[in-house]
Amino acid sequence: MLTDANQPIAKPGQPVLRWNTRTHSIAGIEAELARIWSSVSLTTPSEDGDAERRVAPRSSVMNLVVIAGRAEIGERIAAVVEGLTGRHPSRTIVVSQADPDGPPWLDAQVQAHCMLPRDGAAETCAELVYLTAGGQTGQHLAGCVSPLLIHDLPVTIWWPGEPKLDSQQAGDLLDLADRVIVDGSAWSGDGLARLVAMSRLPRRFQIRVCDFAMLRQSRWREAIASTFDRPSLLPFLGGIRKVSVSYGAHDGTPGLTNVVKPIYHVAWLASRLRMTVADGLVPSREAWGAYTATLRQGRRRIDVALQAVQSTSPKGTTLAVRIEAERRRQRLVVDVTAHADGVIVRANADGRELAERQFFAPRRKESDLLAETIEGVGDDHISATALETAAALVEGRG
Repeated sequence: MLTDANQPIAKPGQPVLRWNTRTHSIAGIEAELARIWSSVSLTTPSEDGDAERRVAPRSSVMNLVVIAGRAEIGERIAAVVEGLTGRHPSRTIVVSQADPDGPPWLDAQVQAHCMLPRDGAAETCAELVYLTAGGQTGQHLAGCVSPLLIHDLPVTIWWPGEPKLDSQQAGDLLDLADRVIVDGSAWSGDGLARLVAMSRLPRRFQIRVCDFAMLRQSRWREAIASTFDRPSLLPFLGGIRKVSVSYGAHDGTPGLTNVVKPIYHVAWLASRLRMTVADGLVPSREAWGAYTATLRQGRRRIDVALQAVQSTSPKGTTLAVRIEAERRRQRLVVDVTAHADGVIVRANADGRELAERQFFAPRRKESDLLAETIEGVGDDHISATALETAAALVEGRG
């Protein structure tokens, strides 16, 4: 606990620690959370030492449960959450597991972080609980988390690692949630089996699924969509013949490179144009790191190709998207690439190069993606249908 004398002076936009205690039981955590708002001083000195600035009481808008797995992941995620204190105050519980074969134990650090939005305003405060569970206690995380949730507020579970979505422990946790956040591009292997398992969560648990891998692609989607805003190119949407996605890989690792992001590009386009799956995604025997599939739009069949390209970029990173279309014996080729600060679209209509388009759209950090998810920006229906289509591509169902 911080005494009044030790309370730091808040500066606009900078989170400050107002409370910090440790305990070793769920009952102890509950008690410390209650003490924060009954014991912490609601006034703090300003820099001149005379005026006082009021500290607002708890203003949580949601419960955020982070299943960190390892302690180092928990520390990284906690730093992201702390940065959002002023924008999206929440009760955040960062859960880590340790020593699964040892005796049951629990260690928790309970904190209150506050942020001053502007001079003269009240600070916005939220709670953060670092919870590490060992032995049998760590095998029943839902039982640890459930008593600590603020009732009547939505529950978001953020799983930054590799969730075992078919496990009993995952099921118990997801039963508590309204929404789950993952990053499919960070999964080991090709990521496809876990993607299919994730696609079943909305119906099984009545929850919303948000994948940072899909959110990161919004700049690609906006650039592609804007290309066909041009009246001369719009009719080509009904004549797409092939969709190709190049992704970064390293020699000698076929099957070990995550292809969640490449498949999302195809799935989004297919779902928006109401295409169905004719032939599911299969590894190609003709090229290293290549996959093929076939979509159907009416009577037409659309070829799909994912191709690995040796690159220094992180494995699975999308390098380029190509869309090929035909209409009245005219051919259109659209090539889309991206860099750190934007997206570039080049189009060739029947041999004629069209004016290059560049879109300023920087890559977003985890904090930006988390904020967007909490704020509910974007159409969940679009993401949901793209996820269903991606799973259908993997499973080979129309």
